[in-house]
Amino acid sequence: MTGYTMLRNGGAGNGGQTCMLRWSNRIRLTWLSFTLFIILVFFPLIAHYYLTTLDEADEAGKRIFGPRAGSELCEVKHVLDLCRIRESVSEELLQLEAKRQELNSEIAKLNLKIEACKKSIENAKQDLLQLKNVISQTEHSYKELMAQNQPKLSLPIRLLPEKDDAGLPPPKVLRGCRLHNCFDYSRCPLTSGFPVYVYDSDQFAFGSYLDPLVKQAFQATARANVYVTENADIACLYVILVGEMQEPVVLRPAELERHLYSLPHWRTDGHNHVIINLSRRSDTQNLLYNVSTGRAMVAQSTFYAAQYRPGFDLVVSPLVHAMSEPNFMEIPPQVPVKRKYLFTFQGEKIESLRSSLQEARSFEEEMEGDPPADYDDRIIATLKAVQDSKLDQVLVEFTCKNQPRPSLPTEWALCGEREDRLELLKLSTFALIITPGDPHLVISSGCATRLFEALEVGAVPVVLGEQVQLPYQDMLQWSEAALVVPKPRVTEVHFLLRSLSDSDLLAMRRQGRFLWETYFSTADSIFSTVLAVIRTRIQIPAAPIREEAAAEIPHRSGKAAGTDPNMADNGDLDLGPVETEPPYASPKYLRNFTLTVTDFYRSWNSAPGPFHLFPHTPFDPVLPSEAKFLGSGTGFRPIGGGAGGSGKEFQAALGGNVPREQFTVVMLTYEREEVLMNSLERLNGLPYLNKVVVVWNSPKLPSEDLLWPDIAVIVRLERNSHSCRIEAVILNVSDNLTALYSGVCICLCFLRVWREARDRIVGFPGRYHAWDIPHQSWLYNSNYSCELSMVLTGAAFFHKYYAYLYSYVMPQAIRDMVDEYINCEDIAMNFLVSHITRKPPIKVTSRWTFRCPGCPQALSHDDSHFHERHKCINFFVKVYGYMPLLYTQFRVDSVLFKTRLPHDKTKCFKFI
Repeated sequence: MTGYTMLRNGGAGNGGQTCMLRWSNRIRLTWLSFTLFIILVFFPLIAHYYLTTLDEADEAGKRIFGPRAGSELCEVKHVLDLCRIRESVSEELLQLEAKRQELNSEIAKLNLKIEACKKSIENAKQDLLQLKNVISQTEHSYKELMAQNQPKLSLPIRLLPEKDDAGLPPPKVLRGCRLHNCFDYSRCPLTSGFPVYVYDSDQFAFGSYLDPLVKQAFQATARANVYVTENADIACLYVILVGEMQEPVVLRPAELERHLYSLPHWRTDGHNHVIINLSRRSDTQNLLYNVSTGRAMVAQSTFYAAQYRPGFDLVVSPLVHAMSEPNFMEIPPQVPVKRKYLFTFQGEKIESLRSSLQEARSFEEEMEGDPPADYDDRIIATLKAVQDSKLDQVLVEFTCKNQPRPSLPTEWALCGEREDRLELLKLSTFALIITPGDPHLVISSGCATRLFEALEVGAVPVVLGEQVQLPYQDMLQWSEAALVVPKPRVTEVHFLLRSLSDSDLLAMRRQGRFLWETYFSTADSIFSTVLAVIRTRIQIPAAPIREEAAAEIPHRSGKAAGTDPNMADNGDLDLGPVETEPPYASPKYLRNFTLTVTDFYRSWNSAPGPFHLFPHTPFDPVLPSEAKFLGSGTGFRPIGGGAGGSGKEFQAALGGNVPREQFTVVMLTYEREEVLMNSLERLNGLPYLNKVVVVWNSPKLPSEDLLWPDIAVIVRLERNSHSCRIEAVILNVSDNLTALYSGVCICLCFLRVWREARDRIVGFPGRYHAWDIPHQSWLYNSNYSCELSMVLTGAAFFHKYYAYLYSYVMPQAIRDMVDEYINCEDIAMNFLVSHITRKPPIKVTSRWTFRCPGCPQALSHDDSHFHERHKCINFFVKVYGYMPLLYTQFRVDSVLFKTRLPHDKTKCFKFI
């Protein structure tokens, strides 16, 4: 109650104070609102008014911050300064832009002048190089002429003897005839070409008695021989065929002698005549015995010592394959080296030596001294002892199972048919040949037949009797293909045969196969060999290859606008002289006239082919001969090197010891004009290049609007053949490969390397062969490998002599297979070169494969391509009789070709 009262009293007494509080609160709120209103409304208005009405102290009446025009902004001092600066800069920029455009125009004009100057400099450099080349050639020619100090002689004028020339004075004994006293050299000058006249046997009475097969084969090969002429007045040699006669015709010696002396060009003594008596049977009689042949040479398979004139007469091989070529598929391979039998012999002696001497009294009158000892009994006993010892498996039979073949007295007759004898020889490592018991019978048809059959199937001949005269013995090194053992050493024969190593045995077998194929196998080889022996004896060089005119395609040649010889990819390297117009021609190969003397045995016995059998330009590993294909130049001018010391940089001496030697490019193409022209443009101006022979291998002619470089010669083929790629040239290249390597690569990697190994193929696409164990056959492989055995000829250097061998000497069966498959020509060339040299090719650079972007589908892309190459390798092995390819891991690369070395340092080149 008290508290409540107090509140009521207190509240009544303080009523005025409460109202004041309420009033003050309202005043505060009102003031605060008013203040905020003033601040938010009036202050912006005042500020806006101030800003829009405030005048400048020095320029009254002008507003500063009010809305004004753009030009009025520049009235402010510092803004005016900025405007003046902007206008000044704009004017300067306009002036600079004008100057820049003017300078750009001047720069463009100067660049054009610079480009023109560069072209002028390049042309001047090329002209300078050509002038230097001309000066160098002139200097070398002058130095050589001064050193020789003699004028160049023209070929001598040929002197022909009178038609009725009496000839040389007769020798005291006609059997003492030799070339110096029985041959008329005046009819055979060095430049005569060795013309040979062959009598037509049908025009003489004895011609009807000749064996038809022998006569037909002889006439066929004579018609095709390059030396045969129909003009008897200019002939150096006259050839007449007198045998073999048909059975049972027997022509008496006096009658045959009368026919010989009646020949129209016999000239009383028959000088410069060759009488050929070919034998097909082992019992062919000595038709010319007791016939006076005068000064005429005799070529036959049977000779007695009293009849044979060494160095004048010729021992020839029997004509086994009269009208047929040997079947290479039937010839056994040369490996394995060892065969079933160590040696074999089959024969039967019909008549002993003593009975022969007692009956043939006409022979006894010509013999001097006592009759020789008959070693046949000792030979029979020794060989039977070797067979019975069973130390080696041998087969000797001295009695024929069937009727023996007819033979001469004291001669071991052949047993059985030829096919049976060949089958036995295929199983024999060595073939024994026992010479006749009569030592005056220096060679017989039976012995020559045994020798022929042994060489044919790869049995190494072992001849018992050193008195024997083997075919062309004065020309061929028979020690490289056969063993000739005196009969008293028959007890040592077994030891000698066992002492031969496998490598020596294989070398003898391979050489025997070479001699058989080259000199004995066909009628053509026999006739060509007879002529070659006589031509070599009288020192007349072989005739050149007959030039075959190629069908040249008409085309426009010249220099396209804006093109120069392509030297850009060589940088500043001086690779050598760019040939002048016309290219440097090959000097005449005068060494042909002395080759038959200086390289006598090398030419006849080395593997690079029958040098003296066929017309050709001989192969020389040092000095290349004049090319014959389309006049391609491979000139040479050997000169000295540097002045000593460290020598020259390699890139400055690419020419090596023959700096003027040139090469020709053969390029096979087929309807790829754009790729072809690009390749030709890259080759244009290449140092040492003589010309490019483009083989157009398509029936469709190239476009008429094409402008060909002057270096190109375009020829057309009569038929599509890959063998046509292998022509007489040194660099063989496909039309799509020149884009893969520059002139540096060609001049360095190919040209210089090949000059150091002229007898080998040098290129970069490597391949190898491998033995397929499951199928027991050879395979062609193009995978990357550490070794190789082939270099594809699509980009390779090789000597043009191998092109001659490929076209004229290599077995025709290989070329036929190349044409059948349109493939394998590169494999065939590798087989040929490896077979000849027994060396592998040389690969340059690390490139293993090559492609041609933009080229049409190539033959190598076909699935059958590799299958065909497998078949080619196995077929080639059968033809050669062994695998001639050799493996190598050797590769040539230049590691310092572009290296700049100080002149005081050693300049070197390195092979890896």
